[in-house]
Amino acid sequence: MEKFSTSGPIKEKNGVFITTYGCQMNVNDTERMFSLLEMSNYTPVTSADQASLIKINSCSVREKPVHKVHSEVGRYRKLKEMNPNLKIGVAGCVAQQEKKRLIADIPLLDFVVGTDAIDQLPELVNKLDREKQVSARFEYQKPYQIETLIRNPGVSTFVNITKGCDNFCTFCVVPFTRGRERSRKAQELIQDIQKLVDRGVKEVTLLGQNVNSYKSECGADFADLLRLVATETNIQRIRYTTSHPKDFNQKLVDIMQEHREKVCEYIHLPVQSGNSQVLDRMNRNYTREEYIQKVKMIERAIPGVVLSTDIIVGFPGETDEQFEDTLSLLDEVSYESIYAFKYSPRPFTKAAQFTDQVDEQIKSERLNRLFAKHDEIARKLCKKYEGQTLEVLVEEVNAEGRAFGRSTQNKVVHFNGTNALVGQTVAVKVIEAFPQTMRGELKN
Repeated sequence: MEKFSTSGPIKEKNGVFITTYGCQMNVNDTERMFSLLEMSNYTPVTSADQASLIKINSCSVREKPVHKVHSEVGRYRKLKEMNPNLKIGVAGCVAQQEKKRLIADIPLLDFVVGTDAIDQLPELVNKLDREKQVSARFEYQKPYQIETLIRNPGVSTFVNITKGCDNFCTFCVVPFTRGRERSRKAQELIQDIQKLVDRGVKEVTLLGQNVNSYKSECGADFADLLRLVATETNIQRIRYTTSHPKDFNQKLVDIMQEHREKVCEYIHLPVQSGNSQVLDRMNRNYTREEYIQKVKMIERAIPGVVLSTDIIVGFPGETDEQFEDTLSLLDEVSYESIYAFKYSPRPFTKAAQFTDQVDEQIKSERLNRLFAKHDEIARKLCKKYEGQTLEVLVEEVNAEGRAFGRSTQNKVVHFNGTNALVGQTVAVKVIEAFPQTMRGELKN
């Protein structure tokens, strides 16, 4: 339990504290909110008891999201009692999905901002400041244009290229919380990325719920956009996430290979299940066999490509035999990392209405088995990097002189270095490799 004290840090007159839960989209949204609030003279602070404005950027992908919001707001009750002018708000997917319920059920809240209303933050907080009434309750849901808005982009940063999703997977709440899919104009993206380069950014990750379904107003698809970013900007490295297997095609892998000097050889390709019947119930629009064919296509075009994936265990109706198909998929596709979760029903989704829900204990057992199997595989796969020299983009060096960065294969590598290396791409020989991180030494 977080504790606050009146003898703690001095409050900023316009200090803003934001907690963030969920995916890279939420991380990107938080950065966007900080930037917008700076326009209203708010300064980021490092703890809630320094703040005059607290925001919870929520996620509704996993279970009990509303309970988590209630719990966190409850932790700020003492701060609100000590400072009645403190403003507390909720943003993100829970705000979009549960806005009326949050306003009705949590008296401490001053405002709720859905995912479609982030650009209204300066207007909202200015109104709160003018009225000086903690009882003023606002619910903003105006649409906004997707754009890049980043305070301190650093060496590597995200660039939002789409918002929302049109796939309606039966387990996923995103179309209901972030709306139907919208793509940014290709030329705007090129201009944004070049501006980031001018500010010192070396690497961008193109970001979207389903990034490779991108379609610009001029008809350019995601592969075309990837080529444009590679050829019309001075960015050194390009990544992207998250891909949908149904939209992954030969044109995309050909362009990745053509521009391999910039496009990293790492692909996150969520499979969700290794069984075709389960995939059909999920509305994923591909079979196990089709997915494996896509992987083979990728591996033929991009030798040495590194793959990761998302997996859901315990989807409604999943039998022991169907789960075994997911386990066996790990033997066919060499994922170097996986992100796996127990299925949890989400409001508005079709799967939440399925009557054949899987017992929680069975879900837990399956998840443990999946992690155990992949851990064994990952420990063997990572050993191939020992003795190799990787090109590492240095992101940070700590006070002890330990540098870290990522290779083009998305491997986090730690080694001894100096601050002068930040932003540079250096050759690092891997001394010891683990599934999640590697230890190396700088090559002369």
